[in-house]
Amino acid sequence: MGLFNFFGRKGRKRDHAIALDIGTEFVKALIFRVDNDVAHVIGVGRQRQRLSDMQGGTVTDIGGVIKNCEAALERAAEQAGILPEQVIMGIAGELVKGNTTTIKYTRPQPTAQLAVEELRTIMLEVQQRSFERARAQLAAESGQEEIDVRLVNSAIVDVRIDGYKVTNPLGFQGKEIHVGIFNAFAPIVHLGALQTIAAELQLEVLSIAAEPYAVARVTGPEESLEFSAIFIDIGGGTSDVAVVNQGGVVGTKMFALGGRAFTKRIAAELGVSFSIAEEKKLAYAKGELDATETKQLAKMLEPDADVWLQGVELTLEEFSSLDLLPSRILLCGGGSGLPEITKLLEESDWHKSLPFARKPRIHVMKPSDITTVVDDTQTLESAQDITPMALANLAIDLVGTETPGHQLLNRILNSLKQ
Repeated sequence: MGLFNFFGRKGRKRDHAIALDIGTEFVKALIFRVDNDVAHVIGVGRQRQRLSDMQGGTVTDIGGVIKNCEAALERAAEQAGILPEQVIMGIAGELVKGNTTTIKYTRPQPTAQLAVEELRTIMLEVQQRSFERARAQLAAESGQEEIDVRLVNSAIVDVRIDGYKVTNPLGFQGKEIHVGIFNAFAPIVHLGALQTIAAELQLEVLSIAAEPYAVARVTGPEESLEFSAIFIDIGGGTSDVAVVNQGGVVGTKMFALGGRAFTKRIAAELGVSFSIAEEKKLAYAKGELDATETKQLAKMLEPDADVWLQGVELTLEEFSSLDLLPSRILLCGGGSGLPEITKLLEESDWHKSLPFARKPRIHVMKPSDITTVVDDTQTLESAQDITPMALANLAIDLVGTETPGHQLLNRILNSLKQ
């Protein structure tokens, strides 16, 4: 059945939605139903991208990506028997910037209870500071002084009133308020490409979310307040790093080295096409090659793995606001299946140059780790499925809204409940 035949169906349900992860190597589409704050995946579709469709996590051929999205959505819709109209989309790439900004605000009336309007004033000041910081950073990296950026995600990660930590400041009295808000920004050119894709697919955008932020929010509610970890999502073109400290996202950063670099190395060394090299790489990651080939590829990929680890070190050095980095690293993405990655992280002394209290523990994430997203199709099996599942998790509170997303203030206030 063609994709747009699904769009013509009557009685489309508002408790269903799509998570669309437009990755460098694959478009991944999940169709899910929200029931009692749990997303039940009922349809899964994947479509491989061409080399010219995506570069470094960003869209380079809108027409090509649209065709790939149609193919992935058609497979998911045939399995689910429905194609919802609402979608949450992921955005990645080196120019997506996330940081936590903290300000001190002295209240003119300390005995008055903190109300929504006063909190709005505080947050607008934080948003402006974060915007200027992100714009300056992107201008420095891109060489364009007037680069236009837009807010992608925002969440309160820390609130203290007169030194007392609270989870929701509304209704409290006090003089000094310290508020930390995580904000993720992206260039409008990248956001615009995703909005064009959604429009061509006739989908209503619930949210466009920074993918490392989405991955960093997959912890269950029972451990969210004290949870600390470093998430590393190794995609085809980039590796996305998110640091969570005591339940709050400290920041997200990315560097342009992912699974494609390893595939290109194999193709060059063996003198084969990219597609054949990709098959070799996947077979190697699954342990399906004989001993001779396994040893050959291990030696072949070692230099790129070393460069990747240097990228991780340099990225984590940028989280200077933390006295100590979390001693737990959670890996996901297709590249996390390469044995070199976990071996280097576990066996080398790379961590000694960084502020870790002890050597970090390494865990490759599984779909079952995300307790708020249940795979009814039983087809989500690998670490590369984590990102679309994380997008579905982020959309649970948005599905069914009558407008494309919530107002910014409501989104930020909702983050206080998690």
